Amino acid sequence: MNKKIVLAFLLMLQISWAQGQDLPEVKQDQTWKEKIYSLAPEKATFHFSEKKKILVFSLHTGYEHWVIPHTEQMIKIISEKSGAFEVTGSKDISMFEAKNLAKYDAIVLNNTCSKGDHRNLFWDKLRADSDADSAGLMNKALQLEKNLLKYVENGGGLLLVHGAVTTQNNSRAFSKLVGASFDYHPPQQAIQIRLADPKHLLVQAFPATGFNHVDEPYFYKNAYADLDFKPLLYFNNAEITDQKNPLTEGKTYVAWIRAQGKGKVMYCSPSHNAQSFENPDLLRFYLNGLQYVVGEVECDETPIGKGSL
Repeated sequence: MNKKIVLAFLLMLQISWAQGQDLPEVKQDQTWKEKIYSLAPEKATFHFSEKKKILVFSLHTGYEHWVIPHTEQMIKIISEKSGAFEVTGSKDISMFEAKNLAKYDAIVLNNTCSKGDHRNLFWDKLRADSDADSAGLMNKALQLEKNLLKYVENGGGLLLVHGAVTTQNNSRAFSKLVGASFDYHPPQQAIQIRLADPKHLLVQAFPATGFNHVDEPYFYKNAYADLDFKPLLYFNNAEITDQKNPLTEGKTYVAWIRAQGKGKVMYCSPSHNAQSFENPDLLRFYLNGLQYVVGEVECDETPIGKGSL
């Protein structure tokens, strides 16, 4: 499919829905899969010697993003077509037992939104499935979180997609691991995404001017203030409408990477909508990100630190 035609179609969608309306849901059927397959990269950007094993974890207990199955399928498609990864999907929290995490080179948290009270995905699921003592269930939930933290510290990869930033949103340790906690988002709108450093290896798929798409512009709190990450993508705050606490200056990052011990972490906010996956540049970006978190990319991951906005 001609790339210019695809991008023109996406631009038409963005203009049509630029007033904060939600994009229509798209069926994740064979036609959609074939379209994404046709747009996916033919091969990986960076060299790899063997297929790495990826777990795509797609459980939600809070807000349900309609794009969850599309995101999992997108990751399977770019992995299969490039030949770089073997992908397993799951919604079973037992996958966060240490012995199960050890089976994978990286974990993808796919819009794993937690409920608004505890903001703890593991607790939500354990409580829903059991009437056992609350203290015991919370201890188990905390252990599963610790297993994930240790997994990354010891060399595992972690890629978080969009709403996954809320997985353990009240946990300071998780916030530090990811680089942020979720604060809020204004309504969906057309957003101009810009490149923090056009020369960075992981963003080479995009034009130097970035790209435009319809999404929820996320704002962050907690560890985000430390800016303990290397930013990849951002939007200008002044261009975002309907903010709760209007920011007229500076920028907010929407994708970044960071090293944690021996492991690698990447957060990518795009996208709330499956339509964004019809941008072949974004598919390449996700594939690059997967290669980064499994340790196949040597690139600048120096944190920018406070005072850099």
